[in-house]
Amino acid sequence: MSKALEGVRILDMTHVQSGPTCTQLLAWFGADVIKVERAGVGDATRGQLRDIPDVDSLYFTMLNHNKRSITLDTKNEKGKEVFERLLRCCDVLVENFAPGALDRMGFPWEKIHEINPGIIYASVKGFGKGPYQDCKVYENVAQCTGGSASTTGFDDGPPTVTGAQIGDTGTGLHLAIGILAALVHRQSTGLGQRVECAMQDGVMNLCRVKFRDQQRLQHGPLTEYPQYPNGEFGSSVPRSGNASGGGQPGWAVKTKPGGPNDYVYVIIQPPGWAHLMRVIGREELIDDPEWSTPQVRLPKLDQCFAMIEEWTKTKTKFEVMETLNPLNVPCGPILSIEELINEEALMKTGTVVEVDHPERGKYRTVGNPIKLSNSPTEVIRSPLLGEHTDEVLTDVLGYNESEIETLREAGAV
Repeated sequence: MSKALEGVRILDMTHVQSGPTCTQLLAWFGADVIKVERAGVGDATRGQLRDIPDVDSLYFTMLNHNKRSITLDTKNEKGKEVFERLLRCCDVLVENFAPGALDRMGFPWEKIHEINPGIIYASVKGFGKGPYQDCKVYENVAQCTGGSASTTGFDDGPPTVTGAQIGDTGTGLHLAIGILAALVHRQSTGLGQRVECAMQDGVMNLCRVKFRDQQRLQHGPLTEYPQYPNGEFGSSVPRSGNASGGGQPGWAVKTKPGGPNDYVYVIIQPPGWAHLMRVIGREELIDDPEWSTPQVRLPKLDQCFAMIEEWTKTKTKFEVMETLNPLNVPCGPILSIEELINEEALMKTGTVVEVDHPERGKYRTVGNPIKLSNSPTEVIRSPLLGEHTDEVLTDVLGYNESEIETLREAGAV
């Protein structure tokens, strides 16, 4: 079995989260990802949120698997020569610097394209062209400017960001798709092109159903939202709490023993109404005209879920799952990160993997969520800072030992 991206070489100029997410995914698929870092410093996340002194943080290690690391001073003249040589032998350059950073280094797109007409230049930015195009963006800023925060949380509370990294990691995934499309396009044209993903745009794409609801709102209240029928709808899509966001109402209801994550999410679909009522002991409501159709239930969804919760509070979330799934009632336990990281089934599928690091020891991380039948993923530990400098200079760029020593004396590597 061969790796899906075997033979593709990536020049990784990324740092923190959005860019490394993209290049790690490409590395998992078999691309040779060469991460360029500053000597003695490296990616800022190597030292951020450390739990073990003087050891690369989990923040770094969990975003940089399967990569090679070289140290290079791209402001040094000889360092620029090495960088140009890298450009000539790589298929893709990926960066998430502040706007214009590579231009200021002396490598605008026009020059990069001239050096290697086939290279794909991929960038993560905060915003697309417009009044904010030069602004820096971080995870929560992207969630706020992309529409997510305004529609997350409960109606009587403030805008809320989500724990899922939809700004950084979400945009990294979008960028990877763009790179793959550009690689396919290059097969027929021989030419590389620019690929750009703005974090605001990526979050907006993930908020697509809220754009749907904004336009539905012009024609009346959103009946599946908890504000209906007693709350007020303004001119913009409101925060919807735990409402399902789809055509079928859902809510998180409590289970025993009553801890912070002892909840199960239950969805009420018309075919499941009778099953639910039998299970919770309310058979009389199955054919009751005040309860039997979605239309009459919508104004009193709070009462529906309160009844269901009286039953779920007598069960654990897993017992609820075991009871309702055979009845085709959609439901799912609220799983904590602690539960997920220790789930043996996820370990068997490679969604959670254990990695051994020479300084850190063993740790668990999320593996490749995308499974290919003929191109399995192996998750390899992240590189130590500059671990592969000599290897890349020799094997990839063709420098000999004396030339490498000259580069070192000049402070280029």
